[in-house]
Amino acid sequence: MPPWSEDLEGDLREHVITSEALLGNPLGDPHERPLWVYTPPGYGTHTRYPTIYVIQGYCGTIAMWRNRTPFRRTLPELIDALFARDDVAPALVVYVDAWTGYGGSQYLDSAAIGDYHTYLCEEIVTWVDGHYPTIAHRDSRAITGKSSGGYGSMVTAMLRPDLFGGFATHAGDALFDTSYASVFPQLTRRLRDEFGGSYEAFLEYFRNCEVPLLHRLDELLIEVYGYSAAYSSDPDGTVHVPFDSSTGRLIPEIWERWLAWDPVRMAAERAEALRSMRAIWIDAGRHDEYYLDHAAAAFHQAVTDVGVSPQRVYFELFDGTHGGIEYRYPQAIEYLTHHLVTENPQ
Repeated sequence: MPPWSEDLEGDLREHVITSEALLGNPLGDPHERPLWVYTPPGYGTHTRYPTIYVIQGYCGTIAMWRNRTPFRRTLPELIDALFARDDVAPALVVYVDAWTGYGGSQYLDSAAIGDYHTYLCEEIVTWVDGHYPTIAHRDSRAITGKSSGGYGSMVTAMLRPDLFGGFATHAGDALFDTSYASVFPQLTRRLRDEFGGSYEAFLEYFRNCEVPLLHRLDELLIEVYGYSAAYSSDPDGTVHVPFDSSTGRLIPEIWERWLAWDPVRMAAERAEALRSMRAIWIDAGRHDEYYLDHAAAAFHQAVTDVGVSPQRVYFELFDGTHGGIEYRYPQAIEYLTHHLVTENPQ
């Protein structure tokens, strides 16, 4: 592959939207956000188009979709190549920005971070439907992402089946007992040895150090604090971490608040929403460093247990790790577009 950008056969259109939901958010993050909308080759020849929303993993920014790895295409180029094929139905692809001062929001409403679930579901979807010729129906709308983006895809579809009729999750956060709890002992050691067992001391260091995240565990420390802000913050914005930062002991009442947001556990409560999906894609690398292969398998089992038709679910554990799996997105998007309604539902 050449080391510079390829010309797209479709078009990637860049917008800025103003969010009322994010205005005055607790972290002071911008309420004006970039939004990219990809239109496929031949755009305009169809009256209306289905829509796929792409959401980011933790610490992801919208500009990172253009980052180039040697000998590989970027995600926008991969998606363009997909829709340049004659055998793939055209669709719009929407790239959503959800950066926060903690790196992410899990796409939930939080008094400690901001109302990112409302921002996504009420503002972005409404804006896209108002500015592009979409088929504005849940059977023609899907959402996809990796890692925390995969988490957001699972949870958003379960919470808002009126908006989304399909989703894909690549190594999405789930099975918290395995994927999250496994890192708490390492984080406790870092807090104990460098910050006197104080998360507050780490946050002060993080906010003021010249080059953040130099230590290999510091990104995980800020991620876990961001997860806590999403899963276990109080209405006044107080954030509760689910383990004692000086001993590593789980705090049961806080950990239960986290577990309530685990997609594996949510599946039983949101069974009707899951059964209503036209298409569900679940995958992960067999060697995922965060054990999200186990999470994918557990969520697949949970989806099966609540009676989702096997004909509407694709599940695969592939040879890979957590990174370098951008090539999986087009495969899932092709699967989703194949199952979405491509004409205006009656």
